[in-house]
Amino acid sequence: MSLLVVGLSHRSAPVSVLERASLPVGTQAELLRDTLAAEPAVEAAVLATCNRIELYADVDKFHAGVAELSTLLARHSGVGLDELTPYLYVHYEDRAVHHLFSVACGLDSMVVGEGQILGQIKDALALGQELHTAGRLLNDLFQQALRVGKRAHSETGIDRAGQSLVTFGLEQLAEGRDPGVWAKGKRALVIGAGSMSSLAAATLARTGVAEIVVANRTRARADRLVEILNQAGGTGVAAHAVEMAAVSDELTRADVVVSCTGATGLVLSAEAVAGALGLDFAPREAPAVPAAAPPADLDQHAAWVENGSATATAQAQAVRRVTVPAQSTGPVRLALLDLAMPRDIDGDAARLDGVCLVDIESLAEASADAPMAADVDQVRTIVADEVAAFGAAQRAAHITPTVVALRTMAAGVVAGEIARLDGRLPDLDEKQRAEISQTVRRVVDKLLHAPTVRVKQLASEPGGAGYADALRELFDLDPQTVAAVSRADLNDPKRGRS
Repeated sequence: MSLLVVGLSHRSAPVSVLERASLPVGTQAELLRDTLAAEPAVEAAVLATCNRIELYADVDKFHAGVAELSTLLARHSGVGLDELTPYLYVHYEDRAVHHLFSVACGLDSMVVGEGQILGQIKDALALGQELHTAGRLLNDLFQQALRVGKRAHSETGIDRAGQSLVTFGLEQLAEGRDPGVWAKGKRALVIGAGSMSSLAAATLARTGVAEIVVANRTRARADRLVEILNQAGGTGVAAHAVEMAAVSDELTRADVVVSCTGATGLVLSAEAVAGALGLDFAPREAPAVPAAAPPADLDQHAAWVENGSATATAQAQAVRRVTVPAQSTGPVRLALLDLAMPRDIDGDAARLDGVCLVDIESLAEASADAPMAADVDQVRTIVADEVAAFGAAQRAAHITPTVVALRTMAAGVVAGEIARLDGRLPDLDEKQRAEISQTVRRVVDKLLHAPTVRVKQLASEPGGAGYADALRELFDLDPQTVAAVSRADLNDPKRGRS
């Protein structure tokens, strides 16, 4: 079996494609189940973030695996295969390992060095374990990726090369000023209560805002986030939760808004932002589509999302903002940070006087010019070393069942010969019998020691996979015995857990 990854990210696809190809958690589970049901794959895991979707699988056929995984990504993402294919990348075996380790270290992130990706990798592994789609290979791979990422952050200064998307986004809103000075005394509205919104709220609290209001479709989650914020000592921030229906009113009092929800359509329209600021807004003409645009009334938003209006989503995506960061005339009255994929805030809000909008697209363009820390080279060296070590360990592990089967066969031969000796020399006392038995075992162990140690060393080197086959052939080992050892190792409850 061999490791294969098929995916797309901010490096391979435009934001408009990534928005449409986003995978909710429920869809991720369906994708994993369907991947295991496909013939080429025996293990699967999916890593889905706001700027990447990657499907990892242990496959027995490369070309069939690429075709099947690509088809499954297209089917579950809702983007046609013909449209999706030009943006897909494929990594195989060591290159796939190198890719995931680089991702774990933050080298492939939109903001180089950000550490949030480690939590997302951990979540991907947890989902695979929960659904029993991650077997020995993917458990080993993802657990090692987490260790490599932690090593990169602890042994180098990669954290200085970039920050989380939240921190970087606030720096963009501050437009060169100290974010702490810029945020001091401001009133913040956080829309959403998931992992990214929680990180945003915590970052805002540390930055020095005076008040944080949390709005979420599920009020209990908003209340829980507020409880955590209020329990955090030393920030001095006042936090409280509101219903999503109250967002329009809260918008009139907010200085900064951070939005990151799982909605499939807009959460804040340009008209809603203009209304909160008391401004007139003339919408830009968009290409004709057969359905009306998403409702500007936030009271209707939840019902609209549940209806899954694909055509409305298409119209919401028809207008694209290209300025980085968004430019408007006059002093900034409202700062908007959109961390959602697909986006929560209408890009046309950037055209309003006094509004500054930073979103995923603008963050990608701004971070492309960010200086790279010297520590990045050190992290690349760590990744290269860890990839080599992982490959050697996997190749060595591949031959272990064969070595165990060989020693089991040898032990059986020894036991048979000792039993035969007992029949021929029944008058031996227990001491004599034990001495003879131990001597025979020592001889067999010494004969097998050097070959088995050497074959493990050879098997750990590139191209060493054939040594297991040679060992089975030379000693006429039963393939079913070797397979039984492999299954026992795979089913060991101590394996595959962090």
